[in-house]
Amino acid sequence: MNTVGIVLLVFFVIVCVLLVLLVAIQDDGESGMGGLLGGRGTAAFGAHSASVLTKTTFVLVILFFALALGLAIVNKKPKLEKDLAPVSTEVTAEESAAEAPAQWWSTESTDAE
Repeated sequence: MNTVGIVLLVFFVIVCVLLVLLVAIQDDGESGMGGLLGGRGTAAFGAHSASVLTKTTFVLVILFFALALGLAIVNKKPKLEKDLAPVSTEVTAEESAAEAPAQWWSTESTDAE
């Protein structure tokens, strides 16, 4: 792994730990999923809808996805030309007989040929 990959990985681990801790200390809002459909009558996107913790969580989530994408791009393996080469499908009769596995129900041995 090159230097850029190591630096991205270190930042990724730091963001992951911060994100877990930040989500763990957030207040549940006392309404949970029930507050979505018939809560206390608060506006969905009102002036006080996002606290500092919520905004920080949003920023850390964006950093999480950006760093994960960056790590995937940095660590991808290059395509090899031999992987892209066409495969020959011509098989001679001798090769197919030699590669054919012995069948378990057959009483004859393929070694006797």
